[in-house]
Amino acid sequence: MDPTETEGRPGDDLGRGAPGVAARGRGPNRPGDISQEDDEAPSAGWGAARSVTRVVAKTHEPVRGPLSILKMNHENGGFDCPGCAWPDDIKGLHLDICENGIKHVTWEMTPKKTNREFFAAHTVTELSGWPDYALEKQGRLSEPMVYDETSDKYVPISWPDAFALVGRTLRGLEHPDQAAFYTSGRLNNEATFLYQLWAREFGTNNLPDCSNMCHEATGRALQASLGTGKGTCDIRDWDAADLLIIMGVNAASNAPRMLTTLAKAQRRGAQIVHVNPLIEAAARRTIVPHEFAAMATFHATSTGTMSVQVGVGGDLALLRGVAKAVLERAERDPAVLDAEFIERHTSGFESYRDLVRATDWAELVRQSGVAEERIRELAERYLAAGRTVVSWCLGVTQQDHGVDTVREIVNLLMLRGNLGREGAGPSPVRGHSNVQGNRTCGIDHRPAPGFLDALDEVCGIRSPREHGLDTVAVIKAMREGRVKVFVAMGGNFVLAAPDTDVTTAALRGTELTVQTSTKLNRSHLVHGRAALILPCLGRTERDVQASGEQGVSVEDAMSEVHISVGMRNAKSPDLKSECAIVAGMARATLPESKTPWEWYVEDYDRIRDTMARVLPGFEDFNRRVREPLGFRITQPARVREFHTESGRAEFCSSELPDVTPPEGMLVLSTMRSHDQWNTTVYSDNDRYRGVKNLRTLLLMNRMDMDARGLAEFALIDITSHARDGSTRSVHGYRVIEYDIPPGSVAGYMPELNILCGLDDYSRQSDQPLMKHQLVTVTTSQAAPERTP
Repeated sequence: MDPTETEGRPGDDLGRGAPGVAARGRGPNRPGDISQEDDEAPSAGWGAARSVTRVVAKTHEPVRGPLSILKMNHENGGFDCPGCAWPDDIKGLHLDICENGIKHVTWEMTPKKTNREFFAAHTVTELSGWPDYALEKQGRLSEPMVYDETSDKYVPISWPDAFALVGRTLRGLEHPDQAAFYTSGRLNNEATFLYQLWAREFGTNNLPDCSNMCHEATGRALQASLGTGKGTCDIRDWDAADLLIIMGVNAASNAPRMLTTLAKAQRRGAQIVHVNPLIEAAARRTIVPHEFAAMATFHATSTGTMSVQVGVGGDLALLRGVAKAVLERAERDPAVLDAEFIERHTSGFESYRDLVRATDWAELVRQSGVAEERIRELAERYLAAGRTVVSWCLGVTQQDHGVDTVREIVNLLMLRGNLGREGAGPSPVRGHSNVQGNRTCGIDHRPAPGFLDALDEVCGIRSPREHGLDTVAVIKAMREGRVKVFVAMGGNFVLAAPDTDVTTAALRGTELTVQTSTKLNRSHLVHGRAALILPCLGRTERDVQASGEQGVSVEDAMSEVHISVGMRNAKSPDLKSECAIVAGMARATLPESKTPWEWYVEDYDRIRDTMARVLPGFEDFNRRVREPLGFRITQPARVREFHTESGRAEFCSSELPDVTPPEGMLVLSTMRSHDQWNTTVYSDNDRYRGVKNLRTLLLMNRMDMDARGLAEFALIDITSHARDGSTRSVHGYRVIEYDIPPGSVAGYMPELNILCGLDDYSRQSDQPLMKHQLVTVTTSQAAPERTP
């Protein structure tokens, strides 16, 4: 069977809809009125408290649930929140928790189980028609399952037999590159290291990960500019900065603990500028939940002093406009530039200066969607600040020119020497709890030769040197039959990836799919001819091995590494840790391997000792990770040591791209609702945007609505226009008037991932353009009935 022509299932149409009929989203889809109203309530605060109370009540564990939550991000033991990667408070704040973290944890702590009785009662075809909310709501996966084609059901399989199936299938491939090993950002460091070791000993660098879809642009840009793929800041820099510029992130939903930092910054007089097409909740006010007096008096603190509503894709033009204003001021007052830093530590300044000077203000305004006066106001705040931190997330990286935009951030910082000193520097926001740790510990389809040399010497293997496949390339390879086995450690690949139809067909054309997960999701139902579901322990659960209780480590967005120890008993005796699952599959695949897989699993300190010999910055790993709050991996650029070819920080002189949409088209950016974490949807509400009971929507400027004759909540069809000339459509969405720049629109992922064609990826980062899609919007009308 051609993998591009595999038979569909009922749930494949979720989010797509039909002309003239209201589309279903991937949430609960409960009946009720839809609405949208302005919600100016402070972020966090009592709104979050009420939401958390409802979530905890649904766990049916009103005592043990909250007690476990209080152990999140605890410096004296306790588990790390498996949600966002915002760093812990440097003082070890015990109540450094947030609404979405609690949702994430309690969703995992549910007492309900998705067991053999459940799977016996439902075929995969039937389950495919369920909304994604209903799938995850069934509870924790409790034992390994294998797909039975005859009954179209998952049936129990023993762990040894599951591992044997993986090993037998992998050994039967013609070449190791016919397998791909995907990683979600929640996989801990120890399991990550074993996972990449298995793949490379097997013989492939096909190690796609969620960074390929989210943060690849950041790593490539910072590596080119500074010689490191990470930001240089830590939380102390945020606490010392005079100006915080936050771009392309809605912190109230995506990194809620950042709100505490922003509130502290405002109180000490720092400027906080939010750059985003939407004025999100984090740009307004917050009530910090652990500040009891503020909660009691409903006292809110501002979390923003300026909002700049840039058009989708216009961030590079905005940044260049600020740089142009700075360089114009330098002509009158050379002291505004850090001439000593530029002379001693950078390369390419003159070319960049000439490029910026030659760029016309009218073009900067047209491409950014921001008035010249507003750009100059932002530049004045930058000039007035002694120390500046610039932070960004997917709103910047999932663009066609994401690498150039991140490099422009570094350009702007370098003009005033905002690198390698306290309170200043680039500081990307990583989304998932250990997405940065995955890359640090070896998940990289383009590994550095030095890393492979060290891995081979310490572990006694011979790693392949050819680059592997990233996420987009793996989907293409599965579609073409070149990748036949897909192994995933966590995540919900089919919904996180672009071009949902193509990704679905590609997965269904494989020989074997393996999903290591805590709960049932769509990717278990979009499977290969053979399929395994391998249930793992959650971050909240005790991991007991031969030597006793184990801890695992994670790396946050600011390179801090700390240990995490689960506090609750496992939901099922048949759950295995991620380390044990990886080791079991590895041994079955490589029965003659000299790697001591079983010995590693007996005591994770042994894994960490090996990691300490391979990974720079992990020396004396076992001792340092047990220190209060762990340790920070050394960042050379932090001390103005730049591992670039020139040995200097590099200015980038990229041309200004044309991001204005053609006549009649709009630029779509996808986003998450507040009641959502990655592809997990908790409800159909979005409290911070005032939306109730609706996910299949498009936020649009009133002028754009009027130009198309669209009324509030009108049914619309959205069609994307790919580079290759192909189109993709969703039908029966609702249009909502919103404060967003003309020409820009926004809607929710994963529903709208359908619109992102597989070839619509950045040639700079290879990231899918989830936040940079050209679309047309029309009234949704059902086709007329045919007459006999």
